[in-house]
Amino acid sequence: MGHQVNPELVAVRADKLFFYSPYNFLRKLDVQTQQQLFGTGQAEQYAADATHRVFEFAQQGATVQFLYAFLPWDTDFFQAPVYKVFTALFADTTPASLLAAAGEAFRRQLRQEGAAYCFAELPAEDTRVAQALGDAGWRLVETRLTYFHDAVATFEQPRYLVRLAQTEEAAAIGSISAAARNEYDRFHADQWFAGGKGDQFLARYASAAVEGYCDAVLVPDEPGLSVDSFLAISDLQAHAAGLNTGFSRVVLTAVGPANRGWHLKLVSETVQRARHQGADYVLMTTQATNRAVFRTCEKLGFRVGSTSHVLAWSL
Repeated sequence: MGHQVNPELVAVRADKLFFYSPYNFLRKLDVQTQQQLFGTGQAEQYAADATHRVFEFAQQGATVQFLYAFLPWDTDFFQAPVYKVFTALFADTTPASLLAAAGEAFRRQLRQEGAAYCFAELPAEDTRVAQALGDAGWRLVETRLTYFHDAVATFEQPRYLVRLAQTEEAAAIGSISAAARNEYDRFHADQWFAGGKGDQFLARYASAAVEGYCDAVLVPDEPGLSVDSFLAISDLQAHAAGLNTGFSRVVLTAVGPANRGWHLKLVSETVQRARHQGADYVLMTTQATNRAVFRTCEKLGFRVGSTSHVLAWSL
């Protein structure tokens, strides 16, 4: 049996762990519930999941724990062992040099387990974990901004003709996703995904979205216009139930040259769909370099909610 999560370290890190909630910026949502679902509560129960692991480093009377998970689906797809870090736990008084040593020891542990790739998505507020991983040789591959719309009930914009993508279109939607390359997203900025691996992953993800992985995939439905764009939506039903609210999240979108200008239209219709369903919030995450998405968000009344960094390590 591996190490168990140290509850004292969880308590010490509570202020930072709150920012691991993907909704920490939505002020009407209960803070304690968010902590329980995504922060301290998730950290305390982390070892209960069979795919979750706890690595512990102790030196000079201080303890550092890394909470991380083995990702079976990603491992199968990439034919290489893939892991993801949730966070690290340590006392406020832990010096940077000891965190760096812990990061080095954790990297050796990953090698020992046969890991080929490991990544972490950290809230920008958790600077010490990002610095510890950086000191241990991890690389920054993406910075993300999450936008939100919280005036869904009063949203007013021109309507656009869209429809739900059909199951038989799954392969075509996957091809659109693979072709719409963004050099700044994780799958293209990180050289581990070179050789088309990132494009293949995004194609499979988009196809799976149409096949039922997501709650809806919107495509244009204008007469005479070929489909060269899509927007996949998750209604985050489990999270919504736990927080007593309603969500719609844009999880993946791509626009090809034949549908130029359709990103704004698809996002607008996503908000219209959320309004029709009685949802309270629409969320969308993009790279901090994606100025086209910034303009769409500004035109439609979205606001910036949070910033996160994606770091990675690989053999």
